[in-house]
Parts: sequence; structure tokens; C-alpha cells
Amino acid sequence: MAPTDETDEVPQHASPFGTTPPARPPADGGAGANARMPRWLPRAVVLTLGLYAAFQLSTWAFHQLTGLLINILIAFFLALAIEPAVSWMASRGIRRGAGTFLVFLAVMIVSAGFITLLGSMLAGQIIKIVEDFPDYIDSVISWINTHFHTDLKRIDVQEGLLKSDWLRNYVQNSATGVLDLSAQVLGGLFQLLTITLFSFYFAADGPRLRRALCSVLPPARQAEVLRAWEIAVDKTGGYLYSRGVMALISGIAHYILLQALEVPNAPVLAVWVGLVSQFIPTIGTYLAGALPMLIAFTVDPWYALWVLIFVVVYQQFENYMLQPKLTSKTVDVHPAVAFGSVIAGTALLGAVGALIAIPAVATLQAFLGAYVKRYDVTDDPRVHGHRRRVSGSGLFKRARDVLSRRPGDRDPGDEAGS
Repeated sequence: MAPTDETDEVPQHASPFGTTPPARPPADGGAGANARMPRWLPRAVVLTLGLYAAFQLSTWAFHQLTGLLINILIAFFLALAIEPAVSWMASRGIRRGAGTFLVFLAVMIVSAGFITLLGSMLAGQIIKIVEDFPDYIDSVISWINTHFHTDLKRIDVQEGLLKSDWLRNYVQNSATGVLDLSAQVLGGLFQLLTITLFSFYFAADGPRLRRALCSVLPPARQAEVLRAWEIAVDKTGGYLYSRGVMALISGIAHYILLQALEVPNAPVLAVWVGLVSQFIPTIGTYLAGALPMLIAFTVDPWYALWVLIFVVVYQQFENYMLQPKLTSKTVDVHPAVAFGSVIAGTALLGAVGALIAIPAVATLQAFLGAYVKRYDVTDDPRVHGHRRRVSGSGLFKRARDVLSRRPGDRDPGDEAGS
């Protein structure tokens, strides 16, 4: 009996060749209940998860290696700075490794001698301040009693300080902070060693590093890389030269002041001010001026005020007159661009970014300047800052016509429109 329901399955007839024909798809064109998922879908899911895991892993690794990358960046710029000296020695027959070692040895000897001399001077001044501290307290108490009509005594002040909670908390925090300070000192020494090793290898193996970099680039790109490298060496050396000149001028100026005030160890203090104020960005000026003020205070408290005033005035002279001229001649960067690059470098990398911002921007500017097409400038007066003035034109002519018009006159503009 034939099926009468439309939903019943139609019986399949055997093929005359002995094979069963494939089943027809549903009439509505939809997928069946047992349809398979696309073959590309599992691969797409696995690929997406793999890319996400790789992104997370690379982000974590970048954050973990940020300190090392910054140290390598500092070492690279130090290697660029000493490259002229090492190349000069290599041209005289000295091997690059030996020349780099001699440069580092000279820097280490000068730095160690300066730190030793400065440390001994500072220790002697601190001992003198501690010994004379009771006299300072007596002079301050006498001044307060004279001007405010009080009856303070040094014994009362000392007992109040010894019994105060502030002093007790300060001693406890100082005791617990000794370990943190020791850890920071050890970390700083390890960081300094890392920078020194990387900068030594960058300077000693500079030609090998350039050959390795050029070996993976086509000849046209090799010339561009070598040109960029040479520009970076010139700009970094020029930047350090300008900083050295400013440090020399700053040291001489502060030496004259300290010598006039008869502050002890004036030459060492002048060298301290010159180096720290120029080679420590952002806070270098304040660190440089604090030590001379402290030593001047031991001679006369008013001398410390004079030193502070001189430091502030000289800093303004250096920022607005001396530094723009030297920077524009050595690294060929506009003062506004230099100032903006320092701010951007500080925002990105902190003190390190502020220190290397100007040579990096100077290198990028000089390198890109060769690929910018330039044209002859027209001889328009406005190019030279002179505006073209045409008498009786524009808004002023319109206002003059309106004011000079009589009541019966018609507007020329209306006549033209009609």
C-alpha cells in the first residue's frame, strides 16, 4: 500500500547498477539535524587562542624585561658617545678592545678620584656641623628670645625633641629603611655593571655589530643604516660636548662665587655643581645646589641664602641664553623642539628618557631630513615676516564707506547686485 502522508519517507529504489543513490537534501534547503560543523572552525578557534596566549606572553615578557631594555638603551648611547675616541685609537693602530678598555679605565679613575675627594670633604663637613650644632641651636634660640620676647632654653628644646613621638617614629622608620637602602644600593651597582658591560661590547665590537646588522639587509638599506649610525655618533658626541661646555662654564661661575664667600673646598664643590647639574636630568640642578648651600651654611647661614639666589639666577641664564645657543650649534635642534623632546622623554622613560631625548631627536631629524623633498621658497614678503598692506581694502574700506555715506546715497553693493 502506498504511503499517503506527505511527511513519511519515500522508499528508496535500488539502482539498476546495484548501488544505492545518495539521499536527497531536504526540500527547504536547510541543514539536516546531523549536519557537521565546518572544518575551518576548530582551526580558527585554536589559532585565535594561540594568538591571544602569545600576546599575553609577549606583554608579560616585555614588562619583565623593561629594566634590561632601558639598560641596553643607555649602554648603546654610551657606546655612541665614546665611539669617536675608540675610532681615533683604532686609526692609530690600537685594537678596539684595548682602546675601549683605556677609555673606560680613564673614566673610572677620574670618577673614583672625584668621589673619594668629595666623600672625604663631605664627611669632614658633616662632622663639623655635628660639632657646631649646639652653637647653632643657641644662636637660633637667642634670636627667637630677642625678637619674640620668650624665655626658651636649649635644655628645654633638647628634652622636648628627645621625648617627642616624631623623633621616635623617625628613628624606627630609619632602622627599618636601612635594609631597603642596602637593597637599592646593590641593585644600583648591578645595574651600573650591566650598563658598563653592554656599552663595552657595543663599542669594542661596533664594526662586527654593524656587519651583522647589514648582512640581513639589501645593499640600499645597508647604506641607510650605516648613514643613520654615523649621524647618531655625531649627534650624541655633539650633545655630550655641549653638556661638557655648559658644565665647565657652570663650574667656573660657581667657583668664583664660592671663592668670594670663602667657602672651603670651593674647587671640588664647583666641579660637583657643574657635573651634577648637567648630567643628571630634571633634579640635577637641585642636587647640585644643595651641597654648596650646606657647606656655606657651616661658614655663615647668610652665605647659604646667597648661594641659593645665585643658583636660581644662573639656572635661568643657562636655560634661556646659554643652552639654546650651544644646543643649536652642536646638535642642530631648535630650542622648542629640544624642550619638548625632554618632556616627552621624561614621560616615556623618566630620567633616562630626559637624558637621551635630545640626541635621539637630533639623530632622527638629521636622518629624515635627507628624505624630505625641498623646494625653492618664493620671494614673497610674507615669508620674511612682513605682511602685505593694501590701503583702503577689506573691512576698513567697508566701514569707511558706510560712515562717509550720506542719507540719500545707495549702497554700491546693492547697485552691483541689481
